[in-house]
Amino acid sequence: MATIPITKRGAEKLKEELHRLKTIERPAVINAIAEARAQGDLSENAEYEAAKDRQGFIEGRIQEVESKLSAAQIIDPTGVDAGGKVVFGATVKLEDEESGDAVTYQIVGEDEADLKLGLINVSSPIARALIGKEEGDTAEVQAPGGLRRYEVVGVSYI
Repeated sequence: MATIPITKRGAEKLKEELHRLKTIERPAVINAIAEARAQGDLSENAEYEAAKDRQGFIEGRIQEVESKLSAAQIIDPTGVDAGGKVVFGATVKLEDEESGDAVTYQIVGEDEADLKLGLINVSSPIARALIGKEEGDTAEVQAPGGLRRYEVVGVSYI
């Protein structure tokens, strides 16, 4: 199985989710199933069916998170020394050459990506265009609206 890059913060969030699923969600759904069973006839018991479906979802998510954590290559961006190059975990300040708009993104793993928070997936078109660039370089990104050019204004590892 190939390793999956993830930041230290992303790994902590997955560990927290796994802990919550195992200690809160799983026991709650087991109790819901027990209560539904106590009501008698299971063939027409909607609460029982809903609880069983929820249990299946929780168990599947536990397996998924455990699998991701076992394959994770945890990278602490503060420990990265890439000599000013854009790499996984780097925080990049960009300026759109056409509009002059400034944006800041951190390049993270797939499970951590959230554009609203400025976290972009390492396999996204913009991240792929930025990898290996340095401050002062220009990155061309094929966006849905056409080709966009961004100047790398700053690279940090925070």
